[in-house]
Amino acid sequence: MQKEILKTLDQIEAQNNVKILYACESGSRAWGFPSPDSDYDVRYLYIRPVESYLKLFSERDVIEG
Repeated sequence: MQKEILKTLDQIEAQNNVKILYACESGSRAWGFPSPDSDYDVRYLYIRPVESYLKLFSERDVIEG
């Protein structure tokens, strides 16, 4: 599963033009009590290219998926 998660994070970087600095597992699996049908929750911190921080109108600061 780790390879699948890393692949998905790479796709998020490419699709959103961001660099993921840190990612961690969250949710029931991270707390040690997953159910048989639990999904994998991953949260991450990212940065955008410097130009996006210098725009007159800011971009949305959330990536959902």
